[in-house]
Amino acid sequence: MFHRNIKLILAGLIIVTGIWQMTEGNIGNGIFLILLSAIPVFLYYKNEFILLAFLKLRKQDFPGAQKWLAHIKNPEKALVRKQQGYFNYLHGIMLSQTNLIQAEKYFKKAIELGLTMDMDLAVCKLNLAGVAMTRRRKLEATNLLNEARKLDKQNMLKEQITMMKEQMKKM
Repeated sequence: MFHRNIKLILAGLIIVTGIWQMTEGNIGNGIFLILLSAIPVFLYYKNEFILLAFLKLRKQDFPGAQKWLAHIKNPEKALVRKQQGYFNYLHGIMLSQTNLIQAEKYFKKAIELGLTMDMDLAVCKLNLAGVAMTRRRKLEATNLLNEARKLDKQNMLKEQITMMKEQMKKM
């Protein structure tokens, strides 16, 4: 929607207006405006289009998520580093259904840029292990599976990891 620097400028202007309202005697308006300034600051760190794409992915609506991600025209300039990681992560998840080679590129880029949550990093490494397994790179797949198992602290991916290890034994 807005460039990341515009969001910070907007937050600053709202804070200045809130302080001005307080000095004029409108304490309620000032407090409200200062609280309202949290929205652009939040959207600086969490891009609105990436949040909407995550919501579409939760409903398994891949075309809808792709549509929201298409709104981000220049991710290198419009997003901070972690957001670029999630941008690539979402593209990798969507492409893993159709094109594994392209998905591998996006997952590697997401790991390089960094992801905030360990669970997302574990899913990323699990998908990369699956790609490595299909390309008959057993050592790389084993290393990625071990890293994914270490990152999966809630054991949400335990079943998928054991299933992939069983498939690797059959190779």
